[in-house]
Amino acid sequence: MGDKQKVKVLVVDDEPDIVDLLTYNLKKEGYEVESAEDGVKAVKIASKFQPDVILLDIMMPIQDGVETCRQLREIPELKGTFIIFLTARAEEYSEIAAFDVGADDYITKPIKPRALMSRIAALFRRESKKEQELTQIKIKDLIIDRTSYTIDKSGKTITLPKKEFELLYFLAKNPNMVFSRDDLLQNIWGADVFVLARTVDVHIRKVREKIGEDYITTVKGVGYKFDLN
Repeated sequence: MGDKQKVKVLVVDDEPDIVDLLTYNLKKEGYEVESAEDGVKAVKIASKFQPDVILLDIMMPIQDGVETCRQLREIPELKGTFIIFLTARAEEYSEIAAFDVGADDYITKPIKPRALMSRIAALFRRESKKEQELTQIKIKDLIIDRTSYTIDKSGKTITLPKKEFELLYFLAKNPNMVFSRDDLLQNIWGADVFVLARTVDVHIRKVREKIGEDYITTVKGVGYKFDLN
């Protein structure tokens, strides 16, 4: 993954000028690039191309980026793919919707190619560090497996989207330690990604819906912890 010649990027945008700009700069950096002008085509191409990174616009004809991201996250072969939203929409609800369906980053237009290349590189650096961590945590009645992004709860397999899984994994790796929203944003999304604090609350709620309410405790006015009690 560290070899850029092997890193594949799918650019999804209905504006040809943006596609051309991004394709030129990505190829200049040594990435292999494919493109799509709408969400439906993006899902079809991604299934075959299996990109390492998807740059995804929100406002597109036929199918918008949020729904496209949701569908992409349901494809098992793309569970490790980074999805970065590139959009002219800066409203808070759009950003929350993007992270809610599994985005790794959210960048508002106009796009600065050099800054975008740095953001992509930062995602791979963080992932490289995570790959050096334990692949499995056994805690309470859960087995949390990083290789498959699944949780075994008393013999039942539960699959979580990437960021929900990483949030649970991080808290379980540090049981009974309280982390603020800012701590979690830094450790899960990284300093290079600007994410609203409310995004943490949304992800915590979704994790609780899937594994139960008895694992992650809210410490009022402070943050969250994985509770061993």
